[in-house]
Amino acid sequence: MLTRALGRTPHHVLAGGLAVVFLFPLLWNAWASVSAQPGTAQESGHGLGNYRTLLEYDAGLWRYLLNSTVVSALTVALTVSVSLLGGYAFARFTFPGKNLLFLLTLAILMVPYATLLIPLYVLLGRLHLQNSLIGLSLVLAMFQLPFATFMMRISFEAVPRELEESALVDGCGTAGALRRVLLPAVRPGLITVGLFAFLAAWNDFIAPLILISDSAKAPLPLAVATLRQQSMGAVDYGATEAGVVVLAVPCLLVFLLLQRHYVRGFMSGALKG
Repeated sequence: MLTRALGRTPHHVLAGGLAVVFLFPLLWNAWASVSAQPGTAQESGHGLGNYRTLLEYDAGLWRYLLNSTVVSALTVALTVSVSLLGGYAFARFTFPGKNLLFLLTLAILMVPYATLLIPLYVLLGRLHLQNSLIGLSLVLAMFQLPFATFMMRISFEAVPRELEESALVDGCGTAGALRRVLLPAVRPGLITVGLFAFLAAWNDFIAPLILISDSAKAPLPLAVATLRQQSMGAVDYGATEAGVVVLAVPCLLVFLLLQRHYVRGFMSGALKG
């Protein structure tokens, strides 16, 4: 028993050290957001003055949270829906050029993210989706789809074909087998894809900076980045730190709620059959 505990000690030390490294910046930021800082709304003592500044900034914190929620929800819905069907097609069907098409899909990951934003900005203008949350969601979903399709393909390939064939023999069509048999089996992969899409959309700054020009439509990361005092354009670091805390809390909660499915989703392709 003692030998086993001693054998696990290096793993526990390493895990504890990594936890400290990742949690310390967040904890320090949370403490700084309620601490006194010169030139901020909280100049003495500890309190929520910086959060009040954030709440009243420009269009208001609730407006920015709503914008981020809408963009994240649309991005997750689009990414999960398209990658579910795409991953199913690549995993279960045989058609000419399947592998080449899959490689071209993955090749999008090798294109630098920022280089595509200007062409997409022009394209969205022609589609009358410029400066809109829907257009921003389409762009964010597009960048998530290669990885999401890859994840869903390996999730479907990990499900034995016999399950689907049994459903087809029992009278289910292709859509029925997908909905009743395969969808529950690949739920961890779907949750992993949805979690990645949510985190990417919630925290993205570059795409809103290029595609959104109306401050009332800005998501929270863009609003936090442009948060400034009215005098001489000095950055209000207290309110900015409060904004970082508000940005981080939903991500932490979602990850903690879904971490079990997240790990299972990544492991789904490790053991096939």
